Amino acid sequence: MPDEIAASPFGDRYLAHMERVFDTYSRMVAQMTSVFEEQHPQQEGDPKWIWNATIRAKACDTIRGLLPISTLSNLGIYATGQAYEMGLVRMQANPLAEVREYGEMMLTELRQIIPAFLTRVDLAERGVHWSSYLEKVRLDLEEQGEDLGTPDDPGQSVTLTDWDPDAETKIAAAALYAVSELPDAKLQELAREMSSAKRAEIVAAMVGDRGNRRHKPGRAMERSTYRFDVKCDIGAFRDLQRHRLMTLEWQRYSTRLGYDIPRDVVSHGLEPDWTALMDSSGEFYEDVRADLGPDVAQYVVPFAYNVRFVMEMNPRQAFHLIELRSQPAGHSAYRTVAHQMHRAIRDVAGHRLIADSMKYVDYTDVDLERLEGERRAQKKRDAAGQPS
Repeated sequence: MPDEIAASPFGDRYLAHMERVFDTYSRMVAQMTSVFEEQHPQQEGDPKWIWNATIRAKACDTIRGLLPISTLSNLGIYATGQAYEMGLVRMQANPLAEVREYGEMMLTELRQIIPAFLTRVDLAERGVHWSSYLEKVRLDLEEQGEDLGTPDDPGQSVTLTDWDPDAETKIAAAALYAVSELPDAKLQELAREMSSAKRAEIVAAMVGDRGNRRHKPGRAMERSTYRFDVKCDIGAFRDLQRHRLMTLEWQRYSTRLGYDIPRDVVSHGLEPDWTALMDSSGEFYEDVRADLGPDVAQYVVPFAYNVRFVMEMNPRQAFHLIELRSQPAGHSAYRTVAHQMHRAIRDVAGHRLIADSMKYVDYTDVDLERLEGERRAQKKRDAAGQPS
């Protein structure tokens, strides 16, 4: 219960709405668990606990879109003193009371361990002044964006909006840099003059014979960038949001970009319950937004609604993200994003040398996404003599 809503006329309505959300979530998880137990009986050789865990995970993954942004979760942070200082300064400037309060609690705890690194955070002329600067920048930009219009394209999409047409030529030149004695400009000139077959040979040599997806190409793959504009459900975004080493920026959560309905929900007659809850959440969102603003209104948005964000990455980062997030154990929502990114690099940018080198992109369709992972984990435990 965020402070802003608790202190508003929406408090009682918010509590009633959330009770309905979590009751519906619990009921539908139980319904889908029964469905999947019947669809996927326990296989001979699989311990009961592996089957139970796999079925439970699939049911929760299917229904997770009902959960709202306000759902509590656990978070661990491991950082340097400098990173904490910057993070706390930004938290002080956040428009949400919850974020500012957590920043104060973190500062109190951290000062018991690393007080010398955090002396500037709440000094008026240092950290507070910095936070004020960040807040003013945010407010000024919001003012500039007030008249840009509202979205009219609900549904999911992945669009490659920017790329380098000469990426593969530059990567071939970069691959030769460390093994030559020539300057960068000369190597680029030579790469441009090469035949496409020769450039392909160099890129293939740089990529090498990858034994698994953890075998990543070297720094030469960082010579170019891709910028993707992505619109997918918030649950999938929160998984993709973990890839923080690339440029990642997102818009506020809202109910204005439409929502996802899982296939299993539709095929087993649960669509009316799903859409009723989504639609009522959308109405509540608009009411809260009109009175308390778009930041506070985010709390009532379910994870099934779409969010728009950009991910800008070099090809080396693309290898990691696309191959990892396309694995069969992943959620279908972000697997779809990974597949679309891969196709865009190959077909829109025309970078077939790069796309074809991502040989561990997995397009297979699976029913029980977590089963093989649980089986592999059990084999490791058995080999180590550990209990299940």
